[in-house]
Amino acid sequence: MLRLRPFAALFLLPAILILPLSAAQTGPATAPAEGVTTLPPAAITPTPTSAVTPAAPGVAPTPALPSSTSAPAPVVPGNPVVPVPPPASSGSASETRATPQGTPLPEGSEPEKSVVQIITAYQEPNWAAPWIFDSPHFASGTGFLIDGNRIMTNAHVVAWTKQLLVRKYHDPQRYFATVEFVAHDVDLAILKVDDPKFYEGMKPLQFGELPQVRSQVVTYGFPAGGQQISYTRGVVSRIEVESYAHPGNRAFLAVQTDAAINPGNSGGPVIQDDKVVGVAFEGLVGLQNTGFFIPTTMVRHFLTDIADGTYDGVPDSGLQMVSLQNPAFRDMLKLPEDSKRGVRVDRVMDIPSTEKLIKVDDVLMKIGDYDVDDDSTITYHGNTVGASVAFDLAQNNSTIPLEVWRDGALTHVDLPVKVYHDDYAQGNQYDTLPPYYIYGGLVFTPLSLDYLKSVGSATTQSGGRELIYELVYRHLEDPGHWRPQPVVLSSILDNEVNANLTTRGQALVDKINGQRIDSLSDVPKAFASATGPFDVVEFMPDHHFEVLRHTDAQKATPDILSTYSVPAQSRL
Repeated sequence: MLRLRPFAALFLLPAILILPLSAAQTGPATAPAEGVTTLPPAAITPTPTSAVTPAAPGVAPTPALPSSTSAPAPVVPGNPVVPVPPPASSGSASETRATPQGTPLPEGSEPEKSVVQIITAYQEPNWAAPWIFDSPHFASGTGFLIDGNRIMTNAHVVAWTKQLLVRKYHDPQRYFATVEFVAHDVDLAILKVDDPKFYEGMKPLQFGELPQVRSQVVTYGFPAGGQQISYTRGVVSRIEVESYAHPGNRAFLAVQTDAAINPGNSGGPVIQDDKVVGVAFEGLVGLQNTGFFIPTTMVRHFLTDIADGTYDGVPDSGLQMVSLQNPAFRDMLKLPEDSKRGVRVDRVMDIPSTEKLIKVDDVLMKIGDYDVDDDSTITYHGNTVGASVAFDLAQNNSTIPLEVWRDGALTHVDLPVKVYHDDYAQGNQYDTLPPYYIYGGLVFTPLSLDYLKSVGSATTQSGGRELIYELVYRHLEDPGHWRPQPVVLSSILDNEVNANLTTRGQALVDKINGQRIDSLSDVPKAFASATGPFDVVEFMPDHHFEVLRHTDAQKATPDILSTYSVPAQSRL
């Protein structure tokens, strides 16, 4: 995989096409997941057919609400929601500039019968106050039936879900669904519906190959602007490695199209020649006719991975590679003068199996079956894409054959690849509630991207910049002082025992009672190790400290938890 320059993820997210919450739905500062249409709260409850309002063209049935509670249709900033034009008009601009290849909608085919609307109630934790959940929210996305009576959709459609409902094409009934598998790194998920009646009249869609650039595709889904299924046609604009907004710090192969992919389309199939060639998943605010879908290359990787009943993830090469187009540098590395191949290894991550086999300044000439060009690209199905794609094709715990130029000669290396977990805090986290520990009203929690997003604009202050450096760059520039799980004082629950402390939150913890804090599990141990009457908490980077009376802090903690309705002192 391509690991993004770590903290770009925090500032990249606002550029992804997301739909803000309606004014009636107050809650967290974060917007709903990209590509998800926000629904009114009542839409989450299954209702009898009689309670469904008649649907105008392009408007899905929703429970009838009094006019005083009906929320206006939400609008993406800078991207007004408008009725989707007929397929012919939406694809006409593309057809004039590109010769169509492939038939996107064969005569007599009805893929829409296998496409479903997914309605979710989700509730995210508050990473700055980890014992609290934000208000529930309601949203919708799209999915489609595949072999094995399974529904494929995006992971961000089902993230933090409390309840899932699915609705079939031209069927007002809603069926309960559950998540069977989820892959947050590649933004894919599999759902199951237990009711056998749901599958009546449906046929699983089959997967095709990577589409060609300039060929036509049709997207199916339930985007904003209406509630019935929508179809948009466009061409494949380009194929390359793109950032996946859902994980926040991962980039994989993606396909760009000018077919409209709007909030609510997420998880829907992209069809060509009556087969699925991708799964719609994101767009970019501010750019017209620019949507992205996950190609079947990554979809098949996901399906192969879960065949054993467990999802592992896309493995990481453990290598940071840079282009090698400088003739002088190539001469220094003794590369053949007539060669335009090779990418230089600039850094080897702290993965022991990789560190044993690969060295800095090694030149990768070939990865698996793919020759590597000197601009860090390979040719994949006729497309110039990042060399990381050659690694992404492998499964976890497999090996990839490499041709490596080292010390003026070519050598062969079989590189084992595994899923890398140590940078998860630098991306968006899901499924696991944020840990915390409270002592004397001081709230400690691990430093993470989610925490920084929770504290918002405070990250632009000097203290915030220190948090960013510690999370992202410390292990690159100062690995000797890197901590596996940096801990922050998130906030203070006010009490007389801590009333005179000047540090009130968003501060990196260096030591407690003289013990270095490398992870949250060190915090309770350090407080318990106090040998004198005081607890001393030392902060980075200026090593200022705060002091509590040990006995008073211990006695006050249960009362503080009760006063602030905190259910437990810790979640470790």
